[in-house]
Parts: sequence; structure tokens; C-alpha cells
Amino acid sequence: MSQINISPAELKTMIADYMEKGFLENIIDMFKHDSSLYSLVGELMTDERVRVRLGMSALVETLGKEAPEHIKKAVSGMLPLLKNPEPVIRGDAAYLLGIIGDSDSISLLREIADNDGNPEVRLIAKEAVEDIKACASRP
Repeated sequence: MSQINISPAELKTMIADYMEKGFLENIIDMFKHDSSLYSLVGELMTDERVRVRLGMSALVETLGKEAPEHIKKAVSGMLPLLKNPEPVIRGDAAYLLGIIGDSDSISLLREIADNDGNPEVRLIAKEAVEDIKACASRP
């Protein structure tokens, strides 16, 4: 069997296009079989297409349940989104970081909860911190 060579940019474009077309289940399977794809989550969350961003949220929510051993690989690509100029992207990133439950995200989320210029983003970041703490306190 021959290996398919595709650049990271082409792969990101393909995933975004598939997401826009509604192929979420196919993308979930791709992520389950290739954990290196988690590094693309942050970039895909900034796609201009709403359907792609919503699909990425659904992807993280699903993989958080079905592949929790890998979902934290998405965190490093999502943390910079908390400083994105767009409040929707900052809020989405905070929400998904809360779902992922990585305690290393708490300090940056607290900073956003205290200082973001958008009250909705502050609230989402505060709730994300609470979600992470609740997740950490479960046996």
C-alpha cells in the first residue's frame, strides 16, 4: 500500500472543506486514527466559515468523550486563541478548553475571565475554569 503525501496546509484545507460539507463522523474517525491531527484544531477554529467552527466544537466535544486520552493534544493550538481579536473565537476557545479539562489552562482562562474586554467572553472563561476544577475533583 502506498503512502499519501499531503502538506499540512492541504490537510487543514481538506478537513475544513469536509467539515463544511457536514462530514463530521469522517473527521472524527480521521482524528481517532491519527492523533497528530489534534495540532490543527486551533487553526481550524479560526476558519471564516461558521459551519467549520461549529463542526470543530462538535469534534472536540465528541473526542473529549470518545478519545479522552488524546484530546489534550489540542490545547497548545487553542491557548493562543484566547488572545484572538475576535470575541467569538476567544469565547469558543475558552468553552472548548473547559470541555477538554486541562488544568494547565486555568491560569490563562482566569486572566481572560478577569480582564477580557467582552463580558460574554469573561463569563465563558469563568465557567471554563469552574468546569476544569469540577472535572479535576471527580474521582
